[in-house]
Amino acid sequence: MDKIAVLIPCYNEEQTIEKVIRDSKAALPEAVIYVYDNNSTDRTSEISKAAGAIVRHEYVQGKGNVIRRMFREIDAECYIMVDGDDTYPMDSAPGMCELVLEKHADMVVGDRLSSTYFTENKRPFHNFGNSLVRGSINKLFDCDIRDVMTGFRAFSYEFAKTFPVLSTGFEIETEMTIHAVNNHMQIENYIIEFRDRPAGSESKLNTYSDGMRVLLTIARLYRDYKPMGFFSFLAIILAVVSIVFFIPLFAEYLETGLVERFPTLIVCGFVMLSAILSLFAGIILNNLTLNHRREFEMRLISLHSEKKSKLKK
Repeated sequence: MDKIAVLIPCYNEEQTIEKVIRDSKAALPEAVIYVYDNNSTDRTSEISKAAGAIVRHEYVQGKGNVIRRMFREIDAECYIMVDGDDTYPMDSAPGMCELVLEKHADMVVGDRLSSTYFTENKRPFHNFGNSLVRGSINKLFDCDIRDVMTGFRAFSYEFAKTFPVLSTGFEIETEMTIHAVNNHMQIENYIIEFRDRPAGSESKLNTYSDGMRVLLTIARLYRDYKPMGFFSFLAIILAVVSIVFFIPLFAEYLETGLVERFPTLIVCGFVMLSAILSLFAGIILNNLTLNHRREFEMRLISLHSEKKSKLKK
């Protein structure tokens, strides 16, 4: 088992990858550096090998797929994940590692938004999207994560081996954050400097399509992790719709003693029934979620013992 593993997911980063590896070695001389090439068509792999990194490959496209492969294959006490685009300063990595190794943090978030992100980043919609995603998650999950979309993070062994990677693309950072928050894992915000990509280096993130995928991921994970809140909200909406359309019918009945719009009355009944079913679905799924959380805690205990035995070897 490595003490510290630096994990660098890469796709066509030949312009910057050598500097990222060099900076990683300078900041964490004891770390093992892994570059995972995701079907690059340039010289990313060759440059990485020449720079002294261990190069591995993930042939299914998408950052989420790369991270799934990394966490499966690498065993380490502390993982540092950083993008290969040289937008994150590796001199912050030792402090992030210390929070994992000494203070038992499960995830350390490299917080760009509290420092230079809004001045360095030249894409205004990215700024808006980061703020929207951060606000949504903090509100829905009652937490205080300063930067949800950052690609610079540190993880514990327990986090890496219990994180179920479901996303395939850039929404993976959102999924990581919500997984840690929902399972009451120790999360630390660590303020870092951010610099925009150097000239000639292009972002792989599509502002609109990837942004929409992130928002849909938040909605999906809120449904999965907070079913009582999700289905209660749905039940309220359905009940309000049913009542709004039922009130005029009831008023007519009080005046005339007749119901003239039977189809509307029937629809109101079915909509109210849907509201009741949604409420009970939330109650049942909430109990299943609680049981899953108990099983997760037992899994953490098992992993802690497994980690100790690997360290003795």
